[in-house]
Order: sequence, then structure tokens, then C-alpha cells
Amino acid sequence: MDNQTQVSEFILLGLSQQPLQKQVLFSLSFVLYLSGCLGNLLTILAIILDPHLHSPMYFFLSNLSLLDICFTSTTIPKMLVNHLCGLTTISFSACLAQMYFFIAFGAADSMLLSAMAYDRYLAICRPLHYMTIMSVLRCTLLVVIPWISANLISMVHTLLMSHLSFCTNRIPHFFCDLNALIRLSCSDTQVNEMLVMVLGGPVVLVSFVCIMASYTPIAVTVWKVPSAQGRWKAFSTCGSHLCVVCLFYGTIIGVYFNPESTHTTQRDMAATVMYTMVTPMLNPFIYSLRNRDLKGALWKLLLSKNPFAQRL
Repeated sequence: MDNQTQVSEFILLGLSQQPLQKQVLFSLSFVLYLSGCLGNLLTILAIILDPHLHSPMYFFLSNLSLLDICFTSTTIPKMLVNHLCGLTTISFSACLAQMYFFIAFGAADSMLLSAMAYDRYLAICRPLHYMTIMSVLRCTLLVVIPWISANLISMVHTLLMSHLSFCTNRIPHFFCDLNALIRLSCSDTQVNEMLVMVLGGPVVLVSFVCIMASYTPIAVTVWKVPSAQGRWKAFSTCGSHLCVVCLFYGTIIGVYFNPESTHTTQRDMAATVMYTMVTPMLNPFIYSLRNRDLKGALWKLLLSKNPFAQRL
């Protein structure tokens, strides 16, 4: 307990200490970040500019794209700048701010995915009641509630973290991760660890269960489609959605909800890369490029010389 101190800055050790590995990981991170942001930005623009896409499904999709851009931009640009400039430090306040926005955008992303699964369930299993149930008010609530809830959860974690003392300022990660900071603390972290489970459980585990519960009747309905080609196309689309969902939730559950004895720095780092870089990059390709209407809107956006002027 004598080594407790309130640090003024942290040292981010990054993805690797090996120079060659750092170069490869920098290039990979840059490509993933750039392609993810570009794909998500094009998705948002296509949905905004095409009146035919002003429906609940695309409203949720545009919000998911916005969240993915914000989620990756919380950590990746800082890591890339640190590598280019040879910096490894981050101030205590900046570290808390990064952790706050990372948790907020990540939690909102998780809850929004369950809202999107509910939307698909209604569209496929209850098509006659779909437009009645998915009113403008309900769609707005299904987006606003995740944003508000996620920020409240993040605020609780950040306030508690700001009162901890730390034995060391060296974070074995490429950003200020909640679990990594808890492990560095010399203070009593029982409340912090308990709240990771209590607040994170509904956000991650309940959302994942809701998605699985939504896709089960969807699979049953799709199985009854008489056309083999239509059935295969529907299963292919649902399957790709579920693969990305399982990758996102599976890696988060592995990092935050597994027993402490099973954790290693390298395993946690690899899992974190999957849900912070890979899945946000995959989302626009899985949800957008497999959709004929959105593909048409994207081509129209890319081929038009000045879509904003044309819309005006």
C-alpha cells in the first residue's frame, strides 16, 4: 500500500515491443481503420441522400455506422499518432476521457445491434404489423435509449476510476482499457470489478441473448420459404450477420467476463483488436454491400458528380 500514487500520465506499451511487428501492426491498423471509416461514411451518406432508404432498417444501419466510426476513432488515431511521432504517453485526464468514450460508444453499439435484430424479426416474422409497431417514436427510442444508457454506464465507471490510486503507470495495451487500468490499481477495486459484471452483463450478455432470440424465429420463417434460391440467399445474409455478431460479442465476453485466471496480455490484446478494429470494418460490408437497395444507392452516390447539389 506504500507504493500508491496518483499518476499524472500513463505510458501505453502498444500492441508490440518488436520494431518489425510494430510496423506490420501499424500498417494493418491503418488499413482497417481507413477502410472501416470510409465504408461507414459512404453508408451514412447513401442513406441520407436516397429517399428510398428512409425506413427503420436503414435508420438503424446509419446509426450503427456512425457509432462504428466514433468507436474506432476513440482509440485507433491515438495509437497511429503515437507510432508516427514516437510517443507513448497519455495524460491521466486524457486517459479517462478515452476510456469514457470507448465504453460509451462500445456499449451503445452493443445495444443497437440488439435493436436491429428486433427490427429484422418484426420485418420477417410479422410483416403485416411491421410499420405499425416500428413507428417513428419507437425507432427514435430504440436509438436514443442505447445512447443515454451507454453514457450513464460509462460515467459510473469513469467516476470510480478517477478515485483509484495506481502502483505503476505502464499500461500493457494500446489504449486506456477499463480492465487494464483496474489491474494497475493499488486501491481496493472490488466495486469496480463488480460493476463491470453488473453494468456490463445487461449491455453485452442480455443483448447477445436478445439477438439470438430474434434470429431463431427468423431462421424458422426463412426455412419455410418455398424457393430454394430465396431460402439460401436469406440464410446467407442472416449467417453473415450472425458471424459478425458472434465475433463482436464473443471477443468482448472473452475479455471482460472470463475468470481472471484465464487472461493473458497477448490473448486479451488479440481479442480487443477483433472487436475494436475488425468488426467495425466488416459491418458496412456485411450489412450494406449484401443489400441490393443500398448497393444501388452507393453506386449512385459514387457515380454522381455532386450528389448534394442534385439533392438541393
